[in-house]
Amino acid sequence: MNAPRLESERMVYKPLDTSFVSQQYVEWMNDDEVNRYLESGGNYDLKKLTDFLRSVEKKSILFWGILLKESGKHIGNIKIDPISQRNKTGEYGILIGDKTVWGKGYAKEASTTILDYCFSNNVQLRKVTLGVVADNKPALMLYKNLGFKQEGLLEKHAFHLDKWCDVVRMAIFNPNLNFEN
Repeated sequence: MNAPRLESERMVYKPLDTSFVSQQYVEWMNDDEVNRYLESGGNYDLKKLTDFLRSVEKKSILFWGILLKESGKHIGNIKIDPISQRNKTGEYGILIGDKTVWGKGYAKEASTTILDYCFSNNVQLRKVTLGVVADNKPALMLYKNLGFKQEGLLEKHAFHLDKWCDVVRMAIFNPNLNFEN
């Protein structure tokens, strides 16, 4: 399954590929504040970023670059990967790398657009899951506002900011489907 080009009120979502290679993107990946809660990040250069994006191009996944409609500026990425076709589930991830746009509702708008697409007849996922470090309060608030519910807690599961942190597992079900058997 490949990511189609999508739009929302203020943004365009284009399949992530090597056209997104930029010094700005490298800087996001090396910025401690931006990648504080990411599994990846740090020690990036243009070659490492290019190699990563080439690997993304070879996969059939739902992975988008987020661009501002007005300027075409790349501000982050969003993905649903991996997807289990058998279970009709997908794993959500988002990065808003451009700190100048933090707090302006772009993450919520992007997430809503992508979740709506994944719950539509185009993809028909029944459930989207995520993991978030419990200390990441802004992300937890966003996910709760989107309708994600906590399903579990992995104690001292991830190492962030020089300490072991809990990871909250969350999920949102497709509101268009009935799950009663």
